Amino acid sequence: MSRIGFQPIKVPEGVTVDINDNMVTVKGKLGELKQEIKGDIQLELKDGVLVVKRPSESKQHKAMHGLYRSLLFNMIEGVSKGWTKELELVGVGYKASNQGQLLDLSLGFSHNILIELPPEVKVETVSEKGKNPIVKLTSYDKQLIGHIAAKIRSFRKPEPYKGKGVKYVGEEIRRKAGKTA
Repeated sequence: MSRIGFQPIKVPEGVTVDINDNMVTVKGKLGELKQEIKGDIQLELKDGVLVVKRPSESKQHKAMHGLYRSLLFNMIEGVSKGWTKELELVGVGYKASNQGQLLDLSLGFSHNILIELPPEVKVETVSEKGKNPIVKLTSYDKQLIGHIAAKIRSFRKPEPYKGKGVKYVGEEIRRKAGKTA
């Protein structure tokens, strides 16, 4: 049973949290995020500490309690420090390059894949000789950056035999043995 919802959130200096009815706005040096709080979940801000409270012990309230605490924590971390996701392109001839917000991926198809990224996400491609290309995504919105990273990974998921494909840096691919002669 999770106890995430009971943990208080420390609001760092330079971050402001505004609570208006069921809308929470978090502003920081990197940006501004908004989240609507549905249900009967209450928020309490005292002395730079945000506490999420639930009205009852029902299953629905318990689920919403942990969910909104995690969402608010991710928002506060995002506008103060930011989030980073790194994707590694494993395979012969796999390449990545970017011109501003346009990401160009060569993943072994007959054509390159071009992705226009939103302005909230900063993209950087690293290509070193002898190493796999890496795509670094940086943003203050954890939900958005996770969605974009998953979309890029879905173009060519890692396969279990050779491990070729787009994977997260540090992700372990479960390998299978090939056919034996």
